[in-house]
Amino acid sequence: MFADARLESRYRHRCRLQWVIMLPPVLDRYDLRILQRLTEDGRITWRDLAEEIGLSITPTIRRVRILEDAGYITGYAARLDEGRLAGTMIVFISVTLERQVREALEQFEAKVSDLPEVMSGFLMTGGADYLLRAVVRDLDHYRDLLESLTQIAGVAHIQSSFALKSFINRPAPALSGMQ
Repeated sequence: MFADARLESRYRHRCRLQWVIMLPPVLDRYDLRILQRLTEDGRITWRDLAEEIGLSITPTIRRVRILEDAGYITGYAARLDEGRLAGTMIVFISVTLERQVREALEQFEAKVSDLPEVMSGFLMTGGADYLLRAVVRDLDHYRDLLESLTQIAGVAHIQSSFALKSFINRPAPALSGMQ
């Protein structure tokens, strides 16, 4: 559950006032409810969160802090409307490099990370080296993105597919089936 001894120490320190010091190997139903609710609304008040999960405020706050310290909660952010800000056309771009050496991979990743249209990128196994998810306004915008990608040193092949419909795009893992 803990990434290192410091987190475990902080957890134990927080739990000293409890009757039993436990390091649960899995999340319990309260933890899962907290995570699910914070995924839906990271700005929920402590009082509303406690009421919705069925605990009082103090144990709720303690549990949230423990989940933060353990790395289950890595931060809080606003979800932005991708379509209004970047464009409504989603394109998946498979990129094959001429060479798959560390230097070439790092250079490609650095260059692609600077492209605002690229929302996510993955180093892949299989036919292509990378799979990029990008958002563009229209085909002219896509051509501009394609031009930027082809100018990156070491790019050998690019293949793109446009999404017709997005039917699921979770901001976090679905927790409803866990327990």
